[in-house]
Amino acid sequence: MPSTEALRTIRRVFARCLTTAASVVVLSAANTAAQEAVLEFPIRPFNVDVMLRQQTFAPDDREIGVQLGITALRYGNVEVRTIYQFFSIHTQEFHTDQHSLFLNPRWNNFIDILDFPKHKPISRIIRHVLFGPLEDRAVPYVGMLAGGVLPGPGNRAPGHLIGGQVGVRFPVAQSLSVDISVQYSQYGVDFRGDAGQAQQWVFLTGVRF
Repeated sequence: MPSTEALRTIRRVFARCLTTAASVVVLSAANTAAQEAVLEFPIRPFNVDVMLRQQTFAPDDREIGVQLGITALRYGNVEVRTIYQFFSIHTQEFHTDQHSLFLNPRWNNFIDILDFPKHKPISRIIRHVLFGPLEDRAVPYVGMLAGGVLPGPGNRAPGHLIGGQVGVRFPVAQSLSVDISVQYSQYGVDFRGDAGQAQQWVFLTGVRF
């Protein structure tokens, strides 16, 4: 039968083993959490979108434009993109170009917040209804727009631009995905010497790489 001193030694060794194991578990959990949500400054992916716009001023019509952007930073399912948007209108009566630069914070997979009840999550039902066989590949998102547009009211400083968007991204290959979204924005702009507030709806489709 082990002596009292031997038993004490065994207890000390056992306690140290438990402490070491607990430390490993805590560090592993911390590393896993860090891997799941780490603040990154990736400067990619890039996106190129073709846009169809309906607006109410400057002028009141439909147009086609282009939008370019980069992902400035990312944290888990949240990313912030920097976007340049360009529309050019040329007719026999006039021509005008509009340049917009804005930030676009987005929340990817936002519907996953409805991951309940456990036996039949609402988020899974929504994904199945909206995306069918692509439900596991689709990345739905909501976002905000905030920046400026030229020419601004009075043809002086840039006009403000604020708005929102909803869309979905479909990965099609490694480092390549198709992005489809709808944006609404309101901005101050100068058009043929008149300052005004324009509201626009923009349908975008493009690629991220």
